[in-house]
Amino acid sequence: MAQNGEFECYKTATGKYNFRLKASNKATIAVSGGQGYASLANCKAALESIKKISKSNIEDQTLKNYETLPNPKFEIYEDKAGKFRYRLRAKNGELICISEEGYASKASCKLGIESVAKWCETAEIVVNID
Repeated sequence: MAQNGEFECYKTATGKYNFRLKASNKATIAVSGGQGYASLANCKAALESIKKISKSNIEDQTLKNYETLPNPKFEIYEDKAGKFRYRLRAKNGELICISEEGYASKASCKLGIESVAKWCETAEIVVNID
């Protein structure tokens, strides 16, 4: 059995297209970051962009005087519940994917970012549209 990730594309109730990035164990490690894509082609184009920028620098926004990095980049931030999350911004600054859940520690959040970089490289695109 191949140890590949998987991008699952699906259609929302509002008719937009979104995606989930899953590791080889089928655990979801990232999801669409915006309001959805108007077409399946646009959603797939976003997945190709993620593959190209998945090894971007990390901007740690939890630090008091963090350095603002140019896009593309991952941003680590703390959510309202005190959990650490990441988001990936494209070269144009558009939010392209986010962590599905918060992490208890910043170190775990960074491991989540590493998982995105690892699994999206060889991820197959699977379309689940009814």
